[in-house]
Amino acid sequence: MAGWETLSADFLPADWRQGRFVGRVARADGPSPVLVVDGVAHDMARVAPTVSDLLARRLFEPAGGERLGPIETLDWLSPIDLQCVKAAGVTFAVSTLERVIEERARGDAGAAAAIRDRLAAHVGGDLRAVVPGSPEAAALKDKLIADGMWSQYLEVAIGPDAEIFTKAPVLSAVGFGAMIGVRSDSTWNNPEPEIVLVADADGEVVGATLGNDVNLRDFEGRSALLLGKAKDNNAACAIGPLIRLFDGDFTLDDVRGAVVDLTIEGMDGYRLTGSSSMSQISRDPADLVRQAMSEHHYPDGFALFLGTMFAPTQDRDAPGRGFTHKEGDIVTISSERLGTLVNKVTSAKAAPAWSFGIGDLMRNLAARGLLAPQPALAEAAN
Repeated sequence: MAGWETLSADFLPADWRQGRFVGRVARADGPSPVLVVDGVAHDMARVAPTVSDLLARRLFEPAGGERLGPIETLDWLSPIDLQCVKAAGVTFAVSTLERVIEERARGDAGAAAAIRDRLAAHVGGDLRAVVPGSPEAAALKDKLIADGMWSQYLEVAIGPDAEIFTKAPVLSAVGFGAMIGVRSDSTWNNPEPEIVLVADADGEVVGATLGNDVNLRDFEGRSALLLGKAKDNNAACAIGPLIRLFDGDFTLDDVRGAVVDLTIEGMDGYRLTGSSSMSQISRDPADLVRQAMSEHHYPDGFALFLGTMFAPTQDRDAPGRGFTHKEGDIVTISSERLGTLVNKVTSAKAAPAWSFGIGDLMRNLAARGLLAPQPALAEAAN
């Protein structure tokens, strides 16, 4: 895709000049939160030094900000900063079945096809209609146990408790146009296109964006206890391009009805497409946010991947081995109201090292004089 390295209007929703968006850019003196209103980007660092602070204080008017140039001229980063990055797993029936297949194949892609056929014969039709935590779910669990087909993945798919895990450390997510990494020792992996909700410290959702919850099927398939290695790797979490703020024209209901499209284009000429319809999610996004919040407190808020129904089974090389990434794959994730996130695949070892952590950010903000209270500017922005 020509020109994907630079964020332009082509990668934003058609109505982006009517909506309000929050992002981050790298400037000569350091990263700054940006508010996009009426199609104009404003550096808000003097109003709120971080995206987390900007969202928490609902500073969604550009007063006090610095007007920037066209969005094409800016160096965009992941739109979140101090938020904890969480993710919900196995929230769609199709991806649930694929997790069970990974588990039973013990990470062997060659064994997947036969297991998929057997599992579909047992639960394929039933699982899609089951409400998690319901009496029907309990009855299906008893049936699967009797058939010797129960799995820990089915427990979180149809049981009362969702799978919620920490995807990535604070500040480690990459944004639009960045390289995304898979471990160099993984031989079976795939992208996971998802909608990401962004919530404040009280668990109130303020907006949504897109994400790629890169997954290593061989690692997680060998053991669910390898989830950390399968999910948390250098450059393995992409979020962007911008956070679309909720308002009268864009709400959680738009997320519930969204379709997320995926295209993978390989340097070998391989092309794969797929879609996730949020209407088929097994748990409501609001319930997933509630379960992510639980009894915990995220003082800087959190971002929550909602899960995907995309499970690539189209063979890329040998028959029956399904899909896995190759160096140079271009991954495009898009949704009508959220825009398009594009990244290029490399190994986690070869991707640019994540080196700018929380301590670096605090020192940078202090050196720029952005940490001292500035009530006049804050009041002007309200």
